[in-house]
Amino acid sequence: MEEKSTETKDFTPPKKGWKTNFKTWIKKRPPKKRLAIVAGVSGGILFFGAAAAFTLIKDDSVAYDPGPIESTYVAPDPEFVSALTGVNVDEVTSKRPVTGVMIENSIDARPQSGLSSAGVVFEAIAEGGITRFLALYQEARPGNIGPIRSARPYYVEWAKGFEAQYLHSGGSGEGLALIQSLGVKDLDHGKLSGRIANRVSNRFAPHNVYTNFDTIDRVAQELGYGESKFQAFTRKEVPKEKPSPTASNIAFDISAAQYNTSYTYNPESNDYSRVMAGQPHIDQEGGNQISPEVVIALIATYRIHPNGIHSQYGSIGSGEALVFQDGTVTKAIWNKPSQAASLEFKDANDKQLKLNTGQTWITAIPPNRVSYTP
Repeated sequence: MEEKSTETKDFTPPKKGWKTNFKTWIKKRPPKKRLAIVAGVSGGILFFGAAAAFTLIKDDSVAYDPGPIESTYVAPDPEFVSALTGVNVDEVTSKRPVTGVMIENSIDARPQSGLSSAGVVFEAIAEGGITRFLALYQEARPGNIGPIRSARPYYVEWAKGFEAQYLHSGGSGEGLALIQSLGVKDLDHGKLSGRIANRVSNRFAPHNVYTNFDTIDRVAQELGYGESKFQAFTRKEVPKEKPSPTASNIAFDISAAQYNTSYTYNPESNDYSRVMAGQPHIDQEGGNQISPEVVIALIATYRIHPNGIHSQYGSIGSGEALVFQDGTVTKAIWNKPSQAASLEFKDANDKQLKLNTGQTWITAIPPNRVSYTP
């Protein structure tokens, strides 16, 4: 009994604080009692801790009630499309100007950069049977485009039809004069020098003039060039069930083996793999084969300029066209009534021919130079 009285007296908390006193009191207990006390206290802590945790978990599960889950995805507004390609874009992109860039196609210029990103590409002979491209862009902004070469009158007329700002490196006398007389939004490397394009070191002149859209946009804004107002091609939806292919293999006899082209239809992707000089036509940026959704043969008269060097095309007025899409071919009529007018394609009923959205590749070519097989 005396020992019990001592325990009660020792348990009185000292002024130092109950934690310090409790530790001192525990140390004075016999080992067996000390173990029992610690076990009891620990068990109590575990019990009440578990009970509290259970309560919190239970309360949390009851409190969490998200209700109906709604998607935050916003589908593209079909109101805004690229006038150049017909693909859905945002409002800001839909108001971007069209930019036309003259891209070289001599053997030393290959592979080119930026062609696969163009919305519309015109292909025609510049001189000596060597073809050249007018690549038109709206929503695409490739980081490297070139090599850039000089202007010719028919390219200027096609660019004007899209109210495009026109990037070139000099040009023939007639081409440069036409830029001025038609009021084309001129981006001439010859005048703007390093402001609009630069010469790269990994190619030799004159095949080394390149640019990018950060540069183009900055200079065009400085010059006050704005939106492009033009009559866009009429576009259509791709049919869910495509017709049986009637023109899967297409060949263009443009001038010579190094510049002749062919296309193979791809049913899965509904586009055409482009081949030039017997090899896949590759874009240096990304290494992908150029594969337009629509291929058009614009049948036009062709002759050598009286100067004996440059080319002349009958690019104003109207003529026949062969339009390849969905693995089929449609005989159509092209119309461009004036140098500044937009180019259009009509069907046999004189209605606007509907083209698939995406890249449209247009080759100006004399009659009887196009062949195709199923």
